[in-house]
Formats: sequence, structure tokens, C-alpha cells
Amino acid sequence: MVDARSLQQTQSIIQTLPGGLQEHLFRVRDVAQEFAARFRIDRARVELAALGHDLYRAMSPAEMLALARTWGLKPHPVEERVPVLLHGPLAAERLRRECGVSDPEVLQAVCWHSTGCGGMKSVALAVFLADKLDPQKVAERDHLRPVAELARESLDRAAAAYLTWEIGWLVGRGDLVHPASVDARNDLMMGLG
Repeated sequence: MVDARSLQQTQSIIQTLPGGLQEHLFRVRDVAQEFAARFRIDRARVELAALGHDLYRAMSPAEMLALARTWGLKPHPVEERVPVLLHGPLAAERLRRECGVSDPEVLQAVCWHSTGCGGMKSVALAVFLADKLDPQKVAERDHLRPVAELARESLDRAAAAYLTWEIGWLVGRGDLVHPASVDARNDLMMGLG
């Protein structure tokens, strides 16, 4: 259950963020709410997670690493090399510390919205895909259109398709792939099998 105070505190934090990031958060919330309605997912949990997912996206990579260490988080070696991947875990920790969020599904959704993870619950799937399917991103990136089509029927299939593309793209560029993304894809593919 989502506490109204948690949502209010999250909205107060959002007001301190850059305008473009605020707009992204609201677009993601709207897409996630559509998924929640379509797939009968708790709308309050989805709203809180969607609004909280990028609270640290505007922070510099060096600041993300420093804050993660200050808070006792243990960055994965891939996160050490690609600190932007820490913005989800940091946002989840801030929601827990400052906004009183204790719901494990909300915290999972925020923490893993960039990479996905094995065992994603429905709230996490909705937020993961809503972040990727922000209408502004879909309009700019052709590879997202088929994912958006799949998401009308199945969040699992859409997330698996997105991760398949993303992992292939990262490998093709010679970039690192967070193992949580591989775990997420494998888990989804086994569930679809």
C-alpha cells in the first residue's frame, strides 16, 4: 500500500529537478498508468515508482559514485565503470530514506528501471517499459515502435524484446552489459518458453 505522504514527498523532490527531467517523469507516469489499467497492476504503486525512478538522473557520474559509497551501497563493477546505472539504486534508497517507502515492489521498480533484473514483479515491468516507451523516445527511435506494440498485449514479451535489442546493441558497440539485464532477459525468456 502506498502512503499519501510518500507520494507528496516524492512530488516535492521532483519540483527541484530540471524541467525536462520533470516532464519525462510525468510522461513515464502516464504510460505506466496506462499499463497499470490494462494489466490490472496497482496504480498507486506504479505511480509512485514511475515518479521516483529518475530522482538522481541529473546528478553527475562522480557524484553518483560518491553518494552510493556514502550510503553504503556496493556498486557492481559495471556500475563503477558506468556510474549512470547507479541513478536507479540511489533513487530507491532516497525514497526509502526520505519518503518512507518500504514497499519492496516499488523499490524494485525504481532500483532496476534502467537494467531490469531477474524476477521483476508487475510494478517493475510497468515502470521499466514505461521509461523505455516514453512517447518522446518512441517518436525518436524506430526500434522502440515494435516494443510499444508488444506492450499492448504483454509486458513480459515487450520487456524481453527490448532487452534482446538493448543487449545486442551494447555488445555490438563493445560496451559493458550489466549482468542484471542478462538475468532479466533470461528470466523473461524462460517464463515465455
